[in-house]
Amino acid sequence: MKLWLRMIWAFTGWRFKSKLTYSDVGIRTFRVWPTDLDAFMHMNNGVYLSIMDLGRFDHLLRTGYWPIYKKKRWYPVVVAVSITYRKSLELWKLFEVESKLIGWDDHAFFIEQRFTRNGEIYTKAIVKTRWLQNPRGIVSPAEVLAAAGGWVGEVPTLPAWLVKWNEDSALPKGKEPAPSNWD
Repeated sequence: MKLWLRMIWAFTGWRFKSKLTYSDVGIRTFRVWPTDLDAFMHMNNGVYLSIMDLGRFDHLLRTGYWPIYKKKRWYPVVVAVSITYRKSLELWKLFEVESKLIGWDDHAFFIEQRFTRNGEIYTKAIVKTRWLQNPRGIVSPAEVLAAAGGWVGEVPTLPAWLVKWNEDSALPKGKEPAPSNWD
């Protein structure tokens, strides 16, 4: 239920925020609710991922391109995430989620998302997203950007550490036996 309320808020509240381009940092403010807490009385790890979804969705809505993609039956999915927690978010605390497109390769987009309070980074994540077409099909980043009129400005170059992370986090295609040291 808590995610649905936040999703409704994200789906309606973006209209009152400034318009964004793909290269802008999208910022959305949230509050830690009692239902966000885990047994240790801070925001649950899984809640971070759900709120990151809303941050990316808010950014997409504020670009104005979502109706174009929806008409084409295109939608983004998360392929990989690397998240680092520095400080806990506690009950009733306000925080911001910042979402920024870092760049893309031939298959996916890479987005940095940060949870901040008063300008201090509490949590940072790198999210790899791929676009799919309903009912079946993969949409390349080039197609996604072209449908929105293309990228404006200098095309970002993926940092070497991100290219390595992308290679290292890739799963094999098909089945792979468990390592011999797994019991």
